[in-house]
Formats: sequence, structure tokens, C-alpha cells
Amino acid sequence: MSYLFLTGATGLLGSYLIRDLSRRGVKLAVLVRPTRFASAQHRIESSVARWEKQAGHAIERPVVFEGDLSKPNLGLDDASRSWVAQNCSALMHNAASLTFQAESPESEPWRSNLHGTSHVLQFVKSVGIREFHHVSTAYVCGQRRDRVLEGELDVGQKHGNDYEISKFQSETMVREADFLDSVTVYRPGIILGDSKTGYTSTYHGFYVPLKLVASLTMKSAAASASPEAAEQGIRMAGARLRTILQLDGKEAKNFVPVDWVSEMMARVYVEPELHNETYHLTPRSRVPVQLFQTVMEEVILKYTLQHREELKGQNSDAKVDWAEFEQFFLEGMGVYRSYWGDDPLFDDANTRRAAPDLPCPDLDEEMFTMMCRFAIESNFGWPREPAVKLQFDVHEHLQELTDLTAESKTEGDTFLGLQVNGEGGGQWELSLRDGQIVSASQGLSERCTATYYLNSNTFKKLATRQSNVNHLINTGGVLIEGNGVPLGKLADILQGVAAKPHEQPKQS
Repeated sequence: MSYLFLTGATGLLGSYLIRDLSRRGVKLAVLVRPTRFASAQHRIESSVARWEKQAGHAIERPVVFEGDLSKPNLGLDDASRSWVAQNCSALMHNAASLTFQAESPESEPWRSNLHGTSHVLQFVKSVGIREFHHVSTAYVCGQRRDRVLEGELDVGQKHGNDYEISKFQSETMVREADFLDSVTVYRPGIILGDSKTGYTSTYHGFYVPLKLVASLTMKSAAASASPEAAEQGIRMAGARLRTILQLDGKEAKNFVPVDWVSEMMARVYVEPELHNETYHLTPRSRVPVQLFQTVMEEVILKYTLQHREELKGQNSDAKVDWAEFEQFFLEGMGVYRSYWGDDPLFDDANTRRAAPDLPCPDLDEEMFTMMCRFAIESNFGWPREPAVKLQFDVHEHLQELTDLTAESKTEGDTFLGLQVNGEGGGQWELSLRDGQIVSASQGLSERCTATYYLNSNTFKKLATRQSNVNHLINTGGVLIEGNGVPLGKLADILQGVAAKPHEQPKQS
């Protein structure tokens, strides 16, 4: 049973990749860094729970490894590295920093995009992974304005910021890794929110001027003497935006929705004949900057008029000082100036050939309006959504078994798989000796002679003795695939696993 090891799983694109790869039956292991507010496991749980809510049914959880790109061996211990070596056949490197300007050689974006990629390459070499999927960017082309081919990388181009340089150098590093048998490179354009819902969890690039103009003009416009005055102020802000960025409005950008990028990458991954190529994940028609400016003005104006009284109450004396506005905007947008220049045309022959039935959705006025409204109405992601509070955590329930060391396993052990879908679920390999489970470790492997499949609500019923395994097998609540252990014993074993380890019944 082969897994794909994924980095960057908690970012916007990473969360969509979890959904789309899982839909296609790909077994996932993910590297996640904990935060002050949530463990690695809970960060993934929050992400998957959102897809689960949309889908209306329980979803398989990936195997989660707590680690850090900035550390050698990705911060993984010996047992985790051994698991990856035994179970992962490919790695998709999606983690990246979107910081445009570095504060020092050791800060972002260098820390993630360059040093992090170096650590990932050292890691795959040490664990024997030879298939590599690298998420780059179309903007490794730098300041080129001619037609950029998918097969090109270094043609002596200049770059506009540290982000572009770091991604260029990291892609070069990946291509020069002679220990890899297959390197597939994905180069997305400028990733925006979801084409169907407008959802996004990150607010870089496209969203920066929207946020700056909205924050500076909304309250002032709401406090204007009339709707006409409010409109005039917002139109003025939009016009000054173009002037500050030295744009004429005819510039065109390669915007792409995140759901399409993810779906394309999942399509390529599951079809091995499409590997070992470079894919420009860019739109078939570039989007004029003028369209973005027009939509931005309209959305801010409509939102302001709809919430005029509410905004007026927050700050009735707010007015825009245009000199202050320009200074504030320059400070906020300075590092993005090159970002807003006219884009080159990106050849996408490989992408069209791989999925002729999956063209990039046209980012028209309606779609831009939806994305702008989502950003404004969600207050640009602030405050952050709280971590999911689990009603029942299977990981916590099995902690006694997973705390047991790998040395407790012996050659004579029988291995059983346990997959619990839904809230707090996961995948485990159970070590059976003398009729009793002696330890559990994350993930399923080929050596599992039988595997239990159930959801977390069913597991909770077993753990709280609201039901029993035989009844749930008969009613379809528990599915067992495989053999090697008699069905009666398998039922008793699962009942014991759901109980606390010291309460497991002995098998005859």
C-alpha cells in the first residue's frame, strides 16, 4: 500500500490537494508544523472537517507527521523516517513562502523555498524516494515578456523579487538532483480563491490592494454626505491605485482559481504516463488589470452602501487623507510593484494535452466579484477560525497503544489495519501477538492481513459500549477486508482495541 508524502498540506492549495487526491483514492501522509494554537493533527483535522461538512459524509484522514521544513530530516524521528521509507513511493513538495522581499538571507522566502527544498531533497534521498512532484510557479520566468515555454527555465532572465528568485533556485535544485528517477513540475499562475465559492484562506498578491483600498475608504465613504460622494471617493482610490503602481489598466495577469490548479495536479499525479513533465497551470486567456480594478471598486461601493449605518457608527468622522493614503499604499504595495506589471504568455501545451477536458475557468467579472465579496465579508481572514473541537478523538483514545515503542514488534506478530473515517479519525497498523494487540502505529501497510473500516461515530459507540462489533458487522457499520485471522477473533480484537488497552480480552 503506497502513500504520497505531501508538504504544505495546511496551506490553501495544500488543503485542496488533500481533498482532490483523496477523492481519487490516493493514500496520503502529510508533514505539518504545529503552531501555538493547534497541534499538527488538529490543523489537518480543521482542514478536512471543512471538506467533510461540504461533502456531507465522513472523509478519510491522512497520516500526519509533525515536522518542520527548516530542520534536517524535516524534524522527523527515526521511527517516522523508517515509516516513510517503507510506505511512501513519492513526495509532492508543495510547501512554500509567498514572502516577496527577504529581511535577511535566513528569513523567508529563503528559509522555506530554498533551504526547505534542500532539506526535502536530502530527506527523499535518505529514505529512498525516487519520484518527486515539485510545486514551482510560472513566475520563475522573472521579468520575461515573451512567450515562455514549459520546457524552459534558465534563459538568463532577471527576476522582480526574492520570491521569484527563491522559487527559480529551488526548481533548479530539484532538476539537478541526479538521485531522482522522475521529476514532475507544476507551475501555477497567480492562485486566487475557489471558482465556485470564492473561498480562500490566504490573502496575498491580488488581495493586498483590495484590502488596503477597502480598509482606507470604506469608513470614509460610509461617513460621506451622500452615496454619490461615497462613490466618488472610492473611484478616486481606484484611480490612484493605478497611478501609484504605474499601470495603464491594459496590463494582463495570469490569475487561476485554486480548485482548478488542485484538480489538474491530482489528475496528473494519478496518471503515471503524465509524470516527468513540466506543466504551466495558467489560464487560456489572461485577465486585464482594468477588470480587477473595476470589480474592486464596485464591490467596495456596494458593500459600503449596504453597511453604511454600521460603518458610520464605527467611525463617523473618518475621512481619507490622500497624501497619507498614497504613502500607506506605497508602503503596503512596494514589494508587489513588479507583480502588477504586464504578464508574459505561458505556453501550456503539456497541460492541454494532459487534460483537454479540464480547461481553466474564465475569471470573468462575475467570478472576480464573488472572490472580492468573500474577502471583504470574511474580513480578510480575521479573526482566524478557531481550531475544531473534537467530540471524540480516536488518536487520543489509542494513545496508550501508539506510545508503545516499535521495538515491541517481533517477526512473529500479525498485523491488522484500522481505518477510522470522520472527525478525529485516522489510520493505524495494529500489532497482534498471542491473540492480543501489543502496539499501534499510524498508517496502513501491505503486511496487514485484514483491515477494519468504520467511521468515528461507530468507533465511539464501541468505546462507550453503546454497541458491539458483531452487531455492527451485521448492520454494515463495520467492514472487514482480508483474512488470516478467523472472523470471530477479528471481532473480539476490534472490541478490545476500542476498549482501553488494559481492558483488552485475552484470545484463546
